[in-house]
Amino acid sequence: MAKSFKTLEEKMPAERRARIKARVQELLDEIALQELRQSLNLTQEQVAEALQSNQATVSKLERQSDMYISSLQKFVVALGGQLKLVASFPDRDVVISQFNQHQ
Repeated sequence: MAKSFKTLEEKMPAERRARIKARVQELLDEIALQELRQSLNLTQEQVAEALQSNQATVSKLERQSDMYISSLQKFVVALGGQLKLVASFPDRDVVISQFNQHQ
C-alpha cells in the first residue's frame, strides 16, 4: 500500500526535514512567472482579467525572457503581489525605488 508523503515526512529525522524545507524555499525564491502564477492557483484567464487583457497576452508574458519592468510590475500586481527591484552586492542589498508604481 502506498504511503502518503506526510507519513514518510513524519518519520524523517528533523535535520532532513529542515534541509527539505530549506530547499523548497530556495526553489520558491527563484521561480518563473508561470510557476509563480500556478503556485498561487491562478489561471492565465484570471490574470488576464486582472490585467484587462487576454489569455494569449498572459501566455506571451510568461514565456518572455526579457521585458519592461513596468510589464513585470503589472503582472505581479495582477497576481496580488508587489514588485521590489533589489540590487545585491557582497556587502548589502539595495532596493531600487526608481521604478516604484505611483498610485
